[in-house]
Amino acid sequence: MPDFAWPAGAATGVGSLPGTDAAEAQRLVLGELPDLPHLPELPARGPGADIIGRSAGFLVDLPVQLYAGRWQMAPRPGRDLRRTADLLERDVDQLTEQADGFAGTLKIQAAGPWTLAASLDLPIGGRMLRDPGAVRDLTDSLAEGLRRHVADVQKRVPRATVLLQLDEPSLPAVILGRIPTESGLGAYRAVPAPDAATALRTVVQTAGAPVVVHCCAPDLPLSVVRDAGAAAISTDLSLLRDLDPLGEAIEAGLGLFAGAASTRPPADGHAPTSKEIAERVRTLWHRLAFPAARLPEQVVVTPACGLAGAPEPYARAVLTACRDAGRRLAEV
Repeated sequence: MPDFAWPAGAATGVGSLPGTDAAEAQRLVLGELPDLPHLPELPARGPGADIIGRSAGFLVDLPVQLYAGRWQMAPRPGRDLRRTADLLERDVDQLTEQADGFAGTLKIQAAGPWTLAASLDLPIGGRMLRDPGAVRDLTDSLAEGLRRHVADVQKRVPRATVLLQLDEPSLPAVILGRIPTESGLGAYRAVPAPDAATALRTVVQTAGAPVVVHCCAPDLPLSVVRDAGAAAISTDLSLLRDLDPLGEAIEAGLGLFAGAASTRPPADGHAPTSKEIAERVRTLWHRLAFPAARLPEQVVVTPACGLAGAPEPYARAVLTACRDAGRRLAEV
C-alpha cells in the first residue's frame, strides 16, 4: 500500500465556507481540522471568489473578464482579473500569518481543466469546450499557474506538505456529452475518457504536489481519475451506486476523501454527530470488504461538498464532527 500524504484518521473540508472574513475562516479551519486543514474559499465575497473566477485567475497568459454575468476569455488583463488576484493575495497573506509554524499537510483547491473548459466562454461565443485546441492551451496554462501557486504556498508555509485538490464537478457531464450549448437545444461533443485523463494528467504531473480530484456529481469516472495519476478521489458518498469501481480503485492504492456529512441542515438544524459520520464511513468500508486497519490510513473524512450555502454555526459543527469522526476511525 502506498504512503499517503495525510496522517491517519484525518478529516478536512472540501473547500468553500460561508461568510466573507478570510482571517476568521482560516482560524476556524486550522482550529477544527488541525490534521489536514485547507485554504478556505469564500464565494460570498463576490466575483473572483467564486470557483470559476478564482480558478481562472491561476491561468498564465490567458486573461479572463466578466461579461453579462459569465466569465469569458479576454484580450488583455483588466479590472475583473485584478480583483480576482487581489482576493487570492489576501487569502495567501492571511495563510502566511495564520499557519505560521504549521508542519502538517495543507490542502489548497482549484477547478480542474474540464470544469473550466465547460464554464469559460470564448470571445466569439460558446464554451471553451467546443475547441479542442483551446482546451489544450487552457490545460497547459492552468497546470503552470497551479505549479506557481503550489510553490508560493509552500514558500509561505515552508514546513507544510501541500496537497492540491482539483474540483471537477463537470467532469462526468463532459465525458457523457451532457454540457448544454448556449441555446440549450443541444450539447457539446462528448470527450473520450482517455482524452479527459490526459488533460488531468498534465496538471497532476506539473503541479509539484499530490493531487486529489473532487467531484460531487453522479457518474463519477473513477477510471479517468486513476489514469490521470491522482492520489485520491473526493466524492459525496450518497452519490455512489456501483461500488465495484471504487473497490478496484482503492485496491490499486487510490485514497478516498469520503463526503459523509450533509452540507444542508436538517429540519431540526442539528449537524450529524461524529458517531453517525464514522459509522457511515465504516459501513461503506465493510461493504467494500477491506481490512479495518487500512481505513484510517486510506480514507479522509469530509463534508459531502462545500459549505458556502450553510449557516455558519452549522458549518462549524460539521467540520468539528468530521474531525472527531476521523479520530474515531483511527481508534479501530
